Amino acid sequence: MPKTLKQLAALPVATIDGRTQVLLITSRETRRWIIPKGHPEKNREASALASQEAFEEAGVSGNIQPEPIGCYPSSKRLPSGKCLPCKVTVFRLDVTRHLEDWKEKGERERRWLPLAEAAALAEDGGLGEFLAQLDLP
Repeated sequence: MPKTLKQLAALPVATIDGRTQVLLITSRETRRWIIPKGHPEKNREASALASQEAFEEAGVSGNIQPEPIGCYPSSKRLPSGKCLPCKVTVFRLDVTRHLEDWKEKGERERRWLPLAEAAALAEDGGLGEFLAQLDLP
């Protein structure tokens, strides 16, 4: 049985025009709509790592919840082309800062969307289903 990889993700959330919205970004290679995520690192808080990924990949920062809001199944394509199962643990990030220039701007698109639209657009394993089941205040 293949090893299940672990990833940590941030779900950027903000109130825009009086409506709660979430931020999706495109993956660098396949241009699928995803949320910012990365691999765990030793001696790093999971939520802090998720927050750092949101800053680098989407140019947003804010208040990250220390406890995850859930997880979803996905897969990770290795450089060899092989895909391994992956469990993505998600932390809510209440965005307070939105940069116009950020580290991966030239490599990704980003889009703020109402939760239902984000769920329909998401293309990262079980991300769409995960978003569809969320109840964000």
